[in-house]
Amino acid sequence: MKTLRLLLLAILAGGIAIGNAQAQALTNLTSLRVAYNTRKATVQPQGELKAKIDQLDKEIAEATRFGRSAEMRRLFAKGNILLSNREWTDVLDYASSIVLRTNHVVADSSKLFDMRIEQIYSPAIELSTDIKAHVVLRKLPAAPATGTGETVKDLGTFDGVGRDLRDTPFELELDVHDVPDGTYSMVLEMFDGTRPLGLTTLRIDLKKGIDDLAARLEADASRAAESLRADILFPVDRMRNVNRGKLELRTFDPDRDFPAAEAVATAAKAGKDPFAGKTGDFKRHFLLDSAHEIMPYRLYIPAAYKASQPSPLIVALHGLGGTEDSFFDGYEKKLPELAEQHGYILVAPLGYRVDGGYGWGVGNPPADVNTRRLQERSEQDVMQMLQLVRRQYNIDENRIYLMGHSLGAIGTWKIAPKYPEIWAAIAPISGMGAPATLERIRHLPEIIVHGDNDPTVNVSGSRAMVAKLKQLGAEFRYIEVPGGNHSSVVVPNLPAILDFFDAHKKTATRVAQ
Repeated sequence: MKTLRLLLLAILAGGIAIGNAQAQALTNLTSLRVAYNTRKATVQPQGELKAKIDQLDKEIAEATRFGRSAEMRRLFAKGNILLSNREWTDVLDYASSIVLRTNHVVADSSKLFDMRIEQIYSPAIELSTDIKAHVVLRKLPAAPATGTGETVKDLGTFDGVGRDLRDTPFELELDVHDVPDGTYSMVLEMFDGTRPLGLTTLRIDLKKGIDDLAARLEADASRAAESLRADILFPVDRMRNVNRGKLELRTFDPDRDFPAAEAVATAAKAGKDPFAGKTGDFKRHFLLDSAHEIMPYRLYIPAAYKASQPSPLIVALHGLGGTEDSFFDGYEKKLPELAEQHGYILVAPLGYRVDGGYGWGVGNPPADVNTRRLQERSEQDVMQMLQLVRRQYNIDENRIYLMGHSLGAIGTWKIAPKYPEIWAAIAPISGMGAPATLERIRHLPEIIVHGDNDPTVNVSGSRAMVAKLKQLGAEFRYIEVPGGNHSSVVVPNLPAILDFFDAHKKTATRVAQ
């Protein structure tokens, strides 16, 4: 793989230094929008509150039209406060504008930790010239709204903070040399004299000697077999992208990922492939060619798997804000358990980003070039991973299944019509799709699950798809759960989905229809 060698050379040439990198990633706007709309659907505002929300929605639409992302963040924050039956005050406006930035979210604690206090928009508040910042480091979990958590170190109070932090961010260098390795919450509380102005938090990971460890892994990867290089380089590549602001820290676990890479490197030095014959739950990695970025994917290989016998495969797509871990660590960890019981290989991709959307299917691509690139790479992540797994394992080509929840269900209804020849059956949960695309997969059995009290993706999305499937005479099973919300319907219906998959496999006759 020439591209993996080029990436390795780029890492080796540049090390992990990033200079004046972008700030760390904020929660993506799609997630903020969905959270706000879900809350609005749950509260169902009436009277004066409805009038305020209606006006706010007009302002959100205007900010969206002009691409004013900072203003959109402000308006979503304001909307959530109003929907909580609280007043939006100038202090809340100020608190929502403050962010902590750093060039090293994952940092070597033997060095000073650099950080900046910035604003993403200019709040409507009158301030004195006596602005102070108090910074503490706390153990996780530290709730963003309260900053609660055991204090590890009080990093001090700093005065002389400017009133306009968009124009002049306030820079800090903090001594964390005596802090044990781990992931923490940096908590900032702002004061105008003695008046509290609210707080904000930044999740960071501290590791002594992390820079030296990264350099060792780069060297190990250069000498390892091609098939193992991505697994060794992943934490170095992911740390670099987190520090550059391309990814949130929560998509990366340094405490897990660096030791895992070291274990692969150790095996490679001994001439062994640690994944050969491995069963159970584990992660692999590959270079996504279009992004020149190493992507994770999670696997479950049943104990009974034999390379001499073809095995069925399930590809599971996570929802908005989720990762490749969602179907493994979430939903009561039920899907891997069922995969073992039914003899399925289970694989879950990240989909490039937590809000990638898995492409645009057979419709028109988004007009915005950044959105188009994001969605394109999300689909490519899924399909390149699938191609890789089909090479690595003996997969029954007549029993490859696609499923997903929420955004993953929407992605299921995008990817299945685009690649209709691959799948034996699909299972979208709490999703929506384009009924016109179902003509391309009228031969494909579907099991669809949705709750009729879903505030996030309205049940009408699945009902419209079901109506079209009926019109086409397609084979499907629809489970609509009375009173079911967006997520409560998943776990109780996973056994039915696996049973449905068991009952359906691809045949030459059916595909030809």
